[in-house]
Amino acid sequence: MSVDARDRIRERKKRPLSGWLLADTSARPARTEGPHARPPEHHHHSWWKVMCLTGVDYFSTLGYQPGIAALAAGVLSPIATLVLVLVTLLGALPVYLRVAHDSPHGEGSIAMLVKLLAYWQGKLFVLVLLGFAATDFIITITLSAADATAHIDENPFWPDSLRGHPVIITLLLVALLGGVFLKGFTEAIGIAVGLVGVYLALNAVVVGDALWRVLTHPTVIGDWTTALTAQHGDPLLMVGIALLVFPKLALGLSGFETGVAVMPHVTGDPEDTEEKPTGRIRGTRRLLTTAAVIMSIFLIASSIVTTILIPADEFKPGGPANGRALAYLAHQHLGEVFGTIYDLSTIAILWFAGASAMAGLLNLVPRYLPRYGMAPTWARAVRPLVLVLTAVAFLITVIFDASVDAQGGAYATGVLVLITSAATAVTLSARHRRQHGRTVAFGIITVIFVYTTIANIVERPDGVKIAAAFIAGIIAVSLLSRLFRAFDLRVDTVELDATARQFITDCARRRIRLIAHESSTGNPAEYRDKLAQIVKDNDFPAGSDVIFVEVTVTDPSDFETELHVTGTIVHGRYRLLRLASSSVPNALAALLLHIRDLTHHRPHIYFEWTEGDPAGNFLRYLIFGQGEIAPVTREILRRQEPDPTRRPHVHTG
Repeated sequence: MSVDARDRIRERKKRPLSGWLLADTSARPARTEGPHARPPEHHHHSWWKVMCLTGVDYFSTLGYQPGIAALAAGVLSPIATLVLVLVTLLGALPVYLRVAHDSPHGEGSIAMLVKLLAYWQGKLFVLVLLGFAATDFIITITLSAADATAHIDENPFWPDSLRGHPVIITLLLVALLGGVFLKGFTEAIGIAVGLVGVYLALNAVVVGDALWRVLTHPTVIGDWTTALTAQHGDPLLMVGIALLVFPKLALGLSGFETGVAVMPHVTGDPEDTEEKPTGRIRGTRRLLTTAAVIMSIFLIASSIVTTILIPADEFKPGGPANGRALAYLAHQHLGEVFGTIYDLSTIAILWFAGASAMAGLLNLVPRYLPRYGMAPTWARAVRPLVLVLTAVAFLITVIFDASVDAQGGAYATGVLVLITSAATAVTLSARHRRQHGRTVAFGIITVIFVYTTIANIVERPDGVKIAAAFIAGIIAVSLLSRLFRAFDLRVDTVELDATARQFITDCARRRIRLIAHESSTGNPAEYRDKLAQIVKDNDFPAGSDVIFVEVTVTDPSDFETELHVTGTIVHGRYRLLRLASSSVPNALAALLLHIRDLTHHRPHIYFEWTEGDPAGNFLRYLIFGQGEIAPVTREILRRQEPDPTRRPHVHTG
């Protein structure tokens, strides 16, 4: 072991637990918009390799989707699956191709809706969507681990003494996943390529062998068609029932949101820019289309062979085909050794699907909640979030008794709400751009997904209950966080134009005096009277240099903003700094600290006391960014600069 390596180990041992947990809280998530855009750093790969990264989530549903379809639709499973495929190719795929075009930085459909909705209603809507997204990703972790447990438990080589303990095994798999992320998980697309390649190849063997058995034994097809006509004689009735059970099969749509989330990893053209990543968008569209086509082929083929070749009783809860229909065929037709290899491949990709979901949550939460002031600062760190998410996954596993069937409704609800929000976003986007034909088409798709979502919720309300719990928890934590972070300095950067900089450098030769002013009429008398009042209240020389400062409140629901300060002279004599921000006190505090650092002089700022109830003014500050300006500005400065000898002066008269 090298000396450097020993030194690093020694340093890690010295580091306290809190330092290890919060190691990356200082790093803010990259900004992809605005003049100070900082695009995130990603390793870039060919679109087909990135498809495998999203494929560990999407393709892994083959582990349980055929069994769920057979249990939900019975002999109608192939027809119901055909409906799912049509909705995939004609509904979800066009929607997400548009999402990839309009939101090419990996933010997904939520970011599109954020742009369309502002103020507090937009933030609350995002919190609701994040609740459903959390449902989707958390249930991906727990359901995938539960299905991996089913494959372990049914394997003939698994010791009998360890059978019948699905909750314990599932918890161990979830804990292993959390442990990997605590250690430091790096997205390894190479691993995903290997897992997906092997898994799809093994599925091709299993499905191909089963199709050959179906084609070479036409009696089984006759038995299926006989049962089909006996139970559902009218073809229109068959289609109607298939449409009704389709919401239960919605798990087969799970990979689209993940597909756009991994966009930043796709290699683009050399001439791509962050504003116009044409090559990345083209590669992602290929990724989404190819994945959808591959999955559609496997879904139809697997539903046919599992419905025809596996007795219906085997799909019931506790049956050997429940949650593992293709694995059942692999063991029955290709032998226990091949079946075990298939089980190992399925277990690996299901576990990695949980890793993909965990990575998605670790990307989603810091992107929105801390930036909105709706999460503690430690939410930027990976390890505390991993502990929280792992604990939630433990709770969900215990509540649902590690059952794949029981969690299917919750998973489908999360998936469907996200797809419905994406369809809504692209419909609104097309309408905003006056694309009437696309508006109608996307509107129809939105209606279909709204129906599917409502039907799924009515049929299986567990998903919306879990989502409601997540939403309530997120909103409660968000409001508390917003309250406790009320005095944070919520400004990323401060930029002065040439005139503003000249005003400040001129005053720095003597004493920098700023007057906080809220303009009403903007006439000369207003500025004259305000100056006279400040001079009288604070007893400084009437001829002193002063600069008025006016802050325009933009969107008070925003937490972090950038300040662009412009200088001007009004009415031929009064120097004025104008700036816009989501909060007046934060903007003024940030400006004062910036002036101090720029001039190495402590500026003075003068206020008038705000009339009204202090508690009401504080609520006005929290909600509308105004209220009791002077004491809040002073408190923000006190927290940002503990040393009183370096703190800007605040005067109130």
